[in-house]
Amino acid sequence: MYPEKSVHEPPCYSQNVITDSYIVPQCIVAPRSLGALMALYEGNFIKLAGLVPVLPPDRPAVACTAVSTSVHDLDLHLSVDAATRYTLDLRLSYRFDDPGGCVADPDLRMRVYLDARMVEVLGWINAPRHEALRQLMKDSSGELDRRWSKNIMLGKWLDYLHEMGHRFRASASVAA
Repeated sequence: MYPEKSVHEPPCYSQNVITDSYIVPQCIVAPRSLGALMALYEGNFIKLAGLVPVLPPDRPAVACTAVSTSVHDLDLHLSVDAATRYTLDLRLSYRFDDPGGCVADPDLRMRVYLDARMVEVLGWINAPRHEALRQLMKDSSGELDRRWSKNIMLGKWLDYLHEMGHRFRASASVAA
């Protein structure tokens, strides 16, 4: 029925499980609570830092862009919209050709808190074109639920991007 495994074979873990295992909880928090949301922000920072290895930069360049290519996925576009001493405002998206011009989807805006080592989703620039994302936004009733849903989506997307082999290189940055 099932292929037999050798008793001596180590278990096979996804890289995402390994990445998430680096997050050491400082306390026990209830799901969908503020404490859990902060842990989610921290986990997303760790995942984003694996995708963008230049985080945190010594002096972030304002208005720079980079593209990550993968043989398994679409080109991924990253732009730094604003930078301060302690924060970076980033946009992460795929770009599609459309009869009306180039469309970024999902066009995710996020704020990276360099000192706290956290990432928060600020929102989508344009309304998502995919029904599942629109429904996710509609189902979130309170502020905490909205933030939770957006940041869960970011974490899952970052997991997917890692699996597809995306990674931004420092030399790929180009001033806009």
